[in-house]
Amino acid sequence: MRLVTYRDEAGTHVGARRGADGVVALDALALDMLALIDLGAEGLARAAQIAERAENARPLAAVQLLAPIPRPRQNIICVGLNYAAHAIEAAVARGRAPKLPEVPVFFTKAAGAVCGPEAEIPLDPRVTSQLDYEVELAFVIGPGGRDISAAQAMRHVYGYTIVNDISARDLQNRHQQYFKGKSLDRSCPMGPCLVTADEIPAPGALGLRLRVNGEIRQDSVVSDLIFKPAALIESLSLGMTLEPGTIISTGTPSGVALGMTPPRYLQPGDVIEAEIDQIGVLRNRIVAA
Repeated sequence: MRLVTYRDEAGTHVGARRGADGVVALDALALDMLALIDLGAEGLARAAQIAERAENARPLAAVQLLAPIPRPRQNIICVGLNYAAHAIEAAVARGRAPKLPEVPVFFTKAAGAVCGPEAEIPLDPRVTSQLDYEVELAFVIGPGGRDISAAQAMRHVYGYTIVNDISARDLQNRHQQYFKGKSLDRSCPMGPCLVTADEIPAPGALGLRLRVNGEIRQDSVVSDLIFKPAALIESLSLGMTLEPGTIISTGTPSGVALGMTPPRYLQPGDVIEAEIDQIGVLRNRIVAA
């Protein structure tokens, strides 16, 4: 099932996609996506029934899609340097010897940075002159847990979405850590939908790519991840409880602006399209702030 959060003249709703261009409201079941996730497998079964039995589906063109989880309960958990080619390009760009991580490199983006499809991303020259893009497969935790083994990990995945991990590289370097440079307002576009895990039994087969003004900058496959989703869940949950609704973004492949010679950072007017097979296209525009 393809789940969405959308806004219309009556307010904000969680819904299920039906057909190529329709959406059915799930208001009778859950007030928002987090509430639906909390209902677990039973909630998904009821959502499927509602979507199938609804007499009319609202046209997608008549509503505004938001991020599937517009306001997460906690920061988005991200993984750095999780594609070998990107780890190498990032090291070379910073004048360091390339070295692949031996364990996952976790950091977070502020929950308030989340925005949705077609949202405008501000670029303020007083804040940064090195705004970069990163297409990433993200997954959402369904059943929570602690000390989850890799063998059991995928049972805890509720679904998948796209995250564009917008990054201010100069702030990363200035502050000597990731959080500030990764957490500017609207620096976490997410969407366009949340595809339930049963629809994507083999996430490693998914292709992912990113275009800037139609030019392909990133093009890879999820199987190239150094640490796969199951390994990430096992590592992260060791001694730490993962709550339902937790968003984990798995890292980006090579092709970021930082790694180009010279770097080609984002500018006002640029249109970014982050795309992952079976999920869709997440489109955003950079605007002067």
